[in-house]
Amino acid sequence: MANNTLSNRKYVLGFSAILIIAVYIVRLFTLQLMSDDYKQRADSNALMRRIQFPARGAITDRNGKLLVYNQPAYDIMVIMQEQLGVDTMDLCNSLNIDTAWYRRRMVEIKDRSRNPGYSPYTQQLFMSQLSVEEFSVFQEKLFHYPGFYIQKRSIRQYSYPYAAHILGDVGEVNLDDIKKDDYYRSGDYIGKQGVERSYEQQLRGIKGSEILLRDVHGRIKGRYQNGKYDIKPIPGKNLTLSIDFELQKLGERLMQGKLGSIVAIEPSTGEILCMVTSPTFDPRTMVGRQRGKKHQELARDPMKPLLNRAIMGTYPPGSTFKTSQALTFLQEGIITPQTAYPCSHGFHYGRLTVGCHGHGSPLPLVPSIATSCNGYFCWGLLHMFNNRKNYKSTQEAMTVWKDYMVSMGFGYRLGVDLPSEARGMIPNAEFYNKHLSNSWSGLSVISIAIGQGEVTLTPLQIANLGATIANRGWYITPHIVKEVQDDTIASIYHKRLFTKVSPIHYETVCDGMERAVLGGTCRSAYTSQYVTCGKTGTAQNRGHDHSVFMGFAPKEKPQIAVAVYVENGGWGATYGVPIGALIMEQFINGHLSEASQQKADAFANRRIDYTGYAR
Repeated sequence: MANNTLSNRKYVLGFSAILIIAVYIVRLFTLQLMSDDYKQRADSNALMRRIQFPARGAITDRNGKLLVYNQPAYDIMVIMQEQLGVDTMDLCNSLNIDTAWYRRRMVEIKDRSRNPGYSPYTQQLFMSQLSVEEFSVFQEKLFHYPGFYIQKRSIRQYSYPYAAHILGDVGEVNLDDIKKDDYYRSGDYIGKQGVERSYEQQLRGIKGSEILLRDVHGRIKGRYQNGKYDIKPIPGKNLTLSIDFELQKLGERLMQGKLGSIVAIEPSTGEILCMVTSPTFDPRTMVGRQRGKKHQELARDPMKPLLNRAIMGTYPPGSTFKTSQALTFLQEGIITPQTAYPCSHGFHYGRLTVGCHGHGSPLPLVPSIATSCNGYFCWGLLHMFNNRKNYKSTQEAMTVWKDYMVSMGFGYRLGVDLPSEARGMIPNAEFYNKHLSNSWSGLSVISIAIGQGEVTLTPLQIANLGATIANRGWYITPHIVKEVQDDTIASIYHKRLFTKVSPIHYETVCDGMERAVLGGTCRSAYTSQYVTCGKTGTAQNRGHDHSVFMGFAPKEKPQIAVAVYVENGGWGATYGVPIGALIMEQFINGHLSEASQQKADAFANRRIDYTGYAR
């Protein structure tokens, strides 16, 4: 029995020894091959990997004028494992920060929900975008603060106080940015708005890295193996915008003290020549550590300077919309150029009246465009919606009408290469079935014929309408970037999109728009230097009406199409026409005449009182 017991104990002890050895072997294997925890500690004692950030691409206008460039800046990085014991008060004094900010920042760095890539052995962003002056002061005392390092970066600089909504700005990434793209880590920068956002991947470049040797005190002693394993960053690509800087500058001057927008397009290419939104702000104030504070200040402004009204503002297009109605009625055979309709100070049908200003009556199509006759287009829409020879029902006629509008670029986003474009509103039969039941008729929706009611467009869509008429029935998706260095822009910005209307009908509308300038509602746009085509709009609104203009020039081989929208500006001829005429003259001639310059100065100094208007 004793021998059996001793024999059993021998086996138990042997098995225990083998088990202990196996556990040690597995743990050793895990630590050395599967876990990088100790490896990071060992490597961090001798080596430090530092990200090399690429230079962000520069941005110029169509004529090569530099609009956005880079300037040296410096970030302070920290390795949390190494900074223990640092004199916090002295560090805060050197950086001109308080201890509360220091403690809050240290908590944020360690918070993995905000900083998913956190490791105590790798560099983390502590403070960003020090100026050259701040860097010089801090660098002198850097040796007092083990674990803190300086990383050279670049900061965006904007050459002029113009085109803020086009250019956009750059800010620190948020958690969503990091989750969407593993290129970014906490402390990186990303385009927030404008082309800085929509062309972020082209502008940002590709990061590089360098491996540095450190001594036992953590001091940098040089590159590991003379930089053999370093990776050079690849700079971002430069962008050439389609905008003409001088035109943009003029447009922003003209819109001072007003709410609204100017959009100009080169019809043959779809390139946006200027995109003005007012009020605006100076993009040079949206850089560095003050960006967040400035952004909050602008966001609280009741005039909404952060809103890009050119692509985000949706408005009733008013009488500029009549051109699309004329084209639809002609193509559908509802009217011919000779068809005349009565207008006795408006459209009258039973108890329904849509008012109009005084002019000759009855009128055929071309004079009706020139005088902006409401009655003509209300009759045209009513005859289309009541036509049972062509359409089985009002709903079917409405669907046909809507399809024409969509083909002209309304009701959906055009696809401009800027973020946050709005789509506007083109109602369809289902919309009215839902809101007016099935008993609605052409009379129920008659206001859409003159660009009122439920119809809304963006200023960009109104400008694109002008470009489409100038091209006699086609357009290229408007875009703000003309060229990308060593790359091509998206194919949609080269493709012609045709409407459902024949070119011959566009010629008739062009004649009406020319007549509007020669002796109609756009007389102040007349010049003997080239033939201008225009159409006013006076969009009804709470309080004063909006002043709208849409036009292009020259009539043959057009170089520019423009839309002007001035909120609460009154008649289209009051603000829209003269501002649009100045924009066309500046681009076509390259300058303004002395008389036009005086007119531009007058408009730049003219303010509209918006007190009491809810924006």
